[in-house]
Amino acid sequence: MAYSKKGGNTVEVVRALAEPIAAGLGLSVWDVRFLKEGADWFLRIFIDKPGGVGIDDCEAMSRAIDKPLDELDPIDQSYCLEVSSPGMNRELVRPEHFAAFLDSPVRVKLIRPREDGARTLDGTLKRYENGEIQLQADDGELLVLNLKDTASVRVSDDDFIGGIEE
Repeated sequence: MAYSKKGGNTVEVVRALAEPIAAGLGLSVWDVRFLKEGADWFLRIFIDKPGGVGIDDCEAMSRAIDKPLDELDPIDQSYCLEVSSPGMNRELVRPEHFAAFLDSPVRVKLIRPREDGARTLDGTLKRYENGEIQLQADDGELLVLNLKDTASVRVSDDDFIGGIEE
């Protein structure tokens, strides 16, 4: 399958390349991020599978994508490739993430504090639709939040064992 550098932003291009490679290894791509930290650029590919991923899965994905990524060459500058699990307190960023974790405990960090001064909200994710989440706060209050007003939404279940069910 051919991919074009001009076909989208770096993250979209890398995700399109990574998804079939991950599927061939029995994995799914949770997220792709291309970030500058200090003077260095990092391409991070987060992988998942039912039951969670281990270091062997990360190594297999890294080895499997290395050559196709070099051949595609979607990134002009030098960067460090990192392949990892999204972790227990995984960040929910895509619609399918929210759908997979409905009725799960989450922690929402807001960009700006609410009128009561709260910047962090804990509760149960009840709904996701069109960029809005419905959160049943731990105190029982039902809140509707726009994702653009959040810094992050993360799974906060200490008992969660990684892996999204397919």
